[in-house]
Amino acid sequence: MHDIIIVGGGPAGLTAAVYALRAGKSALVIEKAGFGGQIAFSPKVENIPGTITISGAEFADKLAEQVLALGADVEMETVVGVETADGVKRVTTEEGSVYEGKAVILANGVKHRMLGLEGEQDLIGKGISFCAVCDGAFYAGQHAAMIGGGNSALQEALLLADVCSKVTMVQNLPTFTGEQKLADALMAKPNVKVLFSTVVSAYESENGQLCGLKLHNDATGEDSQIRVDGAFLAVGLQPENEPFAHLCDLNQYGYYDVNEFCVTKTPGIFVAGDCRSKFIRQVTTAAADGAIAALAACRYIDDNN
Repeated sequence: MHDIIIVGGGPAGLTAAVYALRAGKSALVIEKAGFGGQIAFSPKVENIPGTITISGAEFADKLAEQVLALGADVEMETVVGVETADGVKRVTTEEGSVYEGKAVILANGVKHRMLGLEGEQDLIGKGISFCAVCDGAFYAGQHAAMIGGGNSALQEALLLADVCSKVTMVQNLPTFTGEQKLADALMAKPNVKVLFSTVVSAYESENGQLCGLKLHNDATGEDSQIRVDGAFLAVGLQPENEPFAHLCDLNQYGYYDVNEFCVTKTPGIFVAGDCRSKFIRQVTTAAADGAIAALAACRYIDDNN
């Protein structure tokens, strides 16, 4: 049995492991995909204190290395359930494993939000992508669209602008919502065109491959279409908290409805990171959640020994 089982290996979960281990507790991190969560896909991160610039993948690797050096156990599995009985927390996985702990920190993160258009799921990997770092090279010298206007969309578009012949930004609002510095850098790119107040109304495909976008301008009411070789979605994220809703209330958007203390209605269950209801979702706030949740879990264990 471990002292603390952490569901999720993003910045929140890994930071929680660091604080738990440094407090003398044993920790198991269960991650379904890869360390780092969403930050691992960021080509350049410049808002981590003490670091001028670093790739998200490098940051994730360093954090994982730190956790392993401190003695954490790690399992690459998908958690599907958490139950509590007689003070013992039992975590079950899709692979059939059952792990027991004294406390659990849910840092299960979020997934990419979709547009919900017809045929969207079928086009993922066939013209629709989410990660320019991963898939941008496939569209070298071609025309790619970036859907979104936040920091992630701006960063991804900057990367695409360096490899694509043309990048069309499709933003549903009249302005970008990301940092001005990123917006200015993008607007300075000669091969980038921005369509504000515009939404994608439909995908066009040929032989199962994305070939164009149908667009609608909310400001003018005008409909149009463009030919593209690929489209990258950066329209937000959504939590996957439903399997754990019996442990912690969810708000109307599906996020864990807890404050910055990271304590749930279930004794011994804590939450941390982007899956929690909050105003700001950044790597620094995720790490802060991880520290707070871990120390709260340590106090819970100490008080119940």
